[in-house]
Amino acid sequence: MTGFGAFVAQARAAGALVVQPRMGMADPLRQRDGLIATRDATAVTVGTITLDSYTRTGDLAAARRALADGAGLNGYPIATHPADVTRAVLRGVADAGFPVQVRHGSASPEHIVRALLAVGLDATEGGPVSYCLPYSRTPLREAVAAWQRSCEVLASIQEFGAEPHLETFGGCLMGQLCPPSLLIAVSVLEALFFRQHGLRSVSLSYAQQPDLRQDEEALTVLGRLADELLPDVDRHLVLYAYMGVYPRTPGGARLLLTEAARLAVRTGVARLIVKTTAEAHRIPTVGENVRALETAAAAAADERDRPPLSAAPDTGIEAEARALIGAVLELDSDVGRALVRAFAAGYLDVPYCLHPDNAGRARSSLGPDGRLHWSSVGSMPIAGLSGGARPPILGSAELLTALSHVQRTYDARAAAPVPPRTPAPRREMGLNAS
Repeated sequence: MTGFGAFVAQARAAGALVVQPRMGMADPLRQRDGLIATRDATAVTVGTITLDSYTRTGDLAAARRALADGAGLNGYPIATHPADVTRAVLRGVADAGFPVQVRHGSASPEHIVRALLAVGLDATEGGPVSYCLPYSRTPLREAVAAWQRSCEVLASIQEFGAEPHLETFGGCLMGQLCPPSLLIAVSVLEALFFRQHGLRSVSLSYAQQPDLRQDEEALTVLGRLADELLPDVDRHLVLYAYMGVYPRTPGGARLLLTEAARLAVRTGVARLIVKTTAEAHRIPTVGENVRALETAAAAAADERDRPPLSAAPDTGIEAEARALIGAVLELDSDVGRALVRAFAAGYLDVPYCLHPDNAGRARSSLGPDGRLHWSSVGSMPIAGLSGGARPPILGSAELLTALSHVQRTYDARAAAPVPPRTPAPRREMGLNAS
């Protein structure tokens, strides 16, 4: 097998964590320079082309006007630049030793899938739920239909010997304050949707949350369910460095990223999406992205040389995730129709999500121990599975405090004096590490 999934599998077999930036520039030369810098980092990397907002929403006329007027775009307009231009961006850079993924955020991505295939790429990400509810007002039924068509277009290149890869964004959803069981359930359900519509290489995502031990339990459960429910596809787990309010100090940001890399190694994650020290202030430079990649890779190598930690205790995450997945799959043999029905019935309900198709009855809270808890499960079939009394629903002041918990915690930890740590020696991985 070749392609994005095969590269990640090769890296994992060699003992390396694949690290990946968020990176997208409208100017083709700057985008090419960013890819080259990512490839040449002292790490095992894959490249990213993140698309602009106009392309994500399908407003290609606005993207054309912006390019013609020299206006700034917040990503690469892959469906607007001529295919020959993008092929020139990729020529001599993207290959089997440095695959490139297109990241977008679109609820209706068929035009994006066709554009990336036209330039020789075959890896992207998203999902009918995860790129609909948090990011658009598109009705979920329409997003499911659009994602079905997109999956089928992407899978169609298998007849030419390619193995396209699709990553579910389901383990991220609102990015923060979403208890792990729902992230796991949506990640698995979207991966099952991808498989149902022809994909044979997928990755399942999870976003780093405030408590490391809770994340260890969650990622272990996600890996177990992926092995059980997706045994016939190439698959791996991808972890996102924390997606909420980021530490404001460079030390706090590096500490949070380092812990994400260590968490990935401890839980068998194959790929990590990094964040930079500039995250709380502005769009990072290419150099800042490269430093984040190298920081994460070094932390992962160091963690791999340390004794494994004891298994995280079972706090009910797996029981809740299984209950959610089972309830959805019982609704319909077609995963897409089952997802639409599940949200209509409130069997899936994303806290603080304002999309019209989300029931909006579920609420979460952050405990004093830093762990996420359900304050209300609405109609989701998980009442009583995790045990214990439910914490009160957060008011506006408590919600704002919870949202900034990670930022405050890691900035404070970085400011505290710590003993120096001797870094573990680097090991050659035989891939694209320099």
